[in-house]
Amino acid sequence: MAVVMNRPEIDGLEEAIVVLREWQYDGAPMQLHPGDLGWFWRFGAAATAAAVRTWSRDGRVLAVGLLDGPGLLRITFAPDAMRDEELARGVVEDVTEPERGVLNAGKANIEAPAGALVHSLLSERGWRTDEPWSPLRRDLTEPVETALFADMGLRIEVVGPERVDVRTALQRASFDGSTFTDERWHAMAAGPAYADARCLVAYDDRGNGVATATVWSAGVGRPGLLEPVGAHREHRGHGYGKAITVAAAAALRELGASSAVVCTPSSNVAGVAAYKSAGFQPLPEVHDKYRDA
Repeated sequence: MAVVMNRPEIDGLEEAIVVLREWQYDGAPMQLHPGDLGWFWRFGAAATAAAVRTWSRDGRVLAVGLLDGPGLLRITFAPDAMRDEELARGVVEDVTEPERGVLNAGKANIEAPAGALVHSLLSERGWRTDEPWSPLRRDLTEPVETALFADMGLRIEVVGPERVDVRTALQRASFDGSTFTDERWHAMAAGPAYADARCLVAYDDRGNGVATATVWSAGVGRPGLLEPVGAHREHRGHGYGKAITVAAAAALRELGASSAVVCTPSSNVAGVAAYKSAGFQPLPEVHDKYRDA
């Protein structure tokens, strides 16, 4: 059977989330996680459906891609299909030909797991290696030490609908250009991936929200994802980034995750340092493939 690309309807997105959960395992390369679709869901179910592509053969989904912004495709593969040549060549044809409905002509990036065959096939088409990213991982088999919260005068809260305004305001105060709103939080929380997610807020001893994170479980015994993690720009330099990262790891352990993973540009030196200070171990750097306009 030939490899077929599909554009799932809204009611087909849950299948993509299910297979992404199944593909997460300790020792896997940094890859698209069900939490990535969950975080994208803040734009609504219709927008998420429009951004997702799947590749199947004989009725089995072998690859899932997310168009995460203009000109960026994030794609991963079933563990036994990373080096599947027919699949890889089909994907490369689909992503390099604008009429196939994946990427438009011009400048573009593709994120794929290290070791996937598509990397070499894209290089053959003239795609180049982009700047490095730093994935980090924390094992969660042992309890997460959370005594530092009291030492720092911090209170960690799981945010529900009643405190959405604090969560969204912190996102905007942590990331320049963020468009996260209460409406988008509610859209995200209505998505199927959020059933295994938690939003956290750290409050200082004056009751100010100082840092935030969202964590996404892929199920018991599988790696969970931190996406996003941020500290309020007016409250940096106090260790709050480390604290919310530790809190995120603890939340994932409570959800049954075997480990916690996060990825940030290697140029984000402060972010990498914060993750390391929170007990995350760096993994080998990864790179997108890109083409110029």
